[in-house]
Amino acid sequence: MWADHAIWWQVYPLGFTGAEPAAVPGVVHRLPQLENWLDYAIDLGCSGLLLGPVFASETHGYDTVDHFRIDPRLGDEADFDHLVGEAHARGLRVALDGVFNHVARSFTHPEWFGPGTFEGHEHLVDLDHGNPEVARYVGDVVRFWIDRGVDAWRLDAAYAVPPGFWRDALPRDRDTWYFGEVIHGDYAAYVEQSGLDSVTQYELWKAIWSSLNDRNFYELSYALGRHNALLDTFVPQTFVGNHDVTRLATRLDDERHLGHALAILFVVGGIPSIYYGDEQAFRGLKEDRAGGDDAIRPAFPASPDELAPYGLPTYRLHQELIGVRRRNAWLTRARTTVEHLTNETIALRGRHGDDWVLLLLNVSDQEQHFPLDGTPPVPAHSWELLTAP
Repeated sequence: MWADHAIWWQVYPLGFTGAEPAAVPGVVHRLPQLENWLDYAIDLGCSGLLLGPVFASETHGYDTVDHFRIDPRLGDEADFDHLVGEAHARGLRVALDGVFNHVARSFTHPEWFGPGTFEGHEHLVDLDHGNPEVARYVGDVVRFWIDRGVDAWRLDAAYAVPPGFWRDALPRDRDTWYFGEVIHGDYAAYVEQSGLDSVTQYELWKAIWSSLNDRNFYELSYALGRHNALLDTFVPQTFVGNHDVTRLATRLDDERHLGHALAILFVVGGIPSIYYGDEQAFRGLKEDRAGGDDAIRPAFPASPDELAPYGLPTYRLHQELIGVRRRNAWLTRARTTVEHLTNETIALRGRHGDDWVLLLLNVSDQEQHFPLDGTPPVPAHSWELLTAP
């Protein structure tokens, strides 16, 4: 499937375009701002644009009031159609964020409300997923936007939705890729029961930054063993940053380990995404309070030329590693073996047939010599990537 070759650039449109924090009268045509960044995403090496919520909502986009209408703070359906057309003209796939677990209290169909709220947020009301009308509605929404050119869907808070709901609701007569937001639990079982193509790999995300901060690669080794097992069932959606978590550059205790995290992401199996700004080493702390997501969902300038120069080395590093990934497309389904392991050093080999890449990671304070033939010494707090001749 085309998704095996996808590398997503994830954007949170309301933040990216500097939209107002809550709905306002009238329509503001902000979606065209994103068109100025499509070539930037391609130059980065991405092949898809993964959009956060774009439907009419009360505030942050996850409190939807109408799934058939573009949020007026972003524009209208004509703006959306033009954006999709411009993306497709450049070979970029487009994915939407489907928020179907919960809606705003002002949602157009209150008769479909369930008995609870989403994680205690009183303004986010759960939908009744046992109601066949809800399943039909979700299917109609998804098909409506697929007919307008959408290629894939991220299903928000899928972990809170019975997996069988997706199997019943989602159209399957198109070459559409579906992945669900699942944080904990049995990822493989959820995929099998739901019929989704993939789910988010939060376990690997946590192991990457945590093992680097703690200088404990045994945690990463354990997580990669579980990750390999998942690949027997499906290809996980992998990431080191997204719209819901503290930025990687802030999360890491030592900024010298940013390259280590990115190298892991692009060497292990999965379908990776890059959250806008991470490729520029943006910083931002997620906080558990009202407005606590603002720092990780900032506005971008009107065009790439207006970015500050400080993030260019990180951008170039992303380009380098994405280039390795694209030249070795088999890495999407590669299993990763651990060929050397200590608390502060690890050697990871991704292999497919006769092809392989070898990643040497060193987070110690000394140069390290790996006991593997043909490998160079790795300086302190550095990494080395080798490919098959």
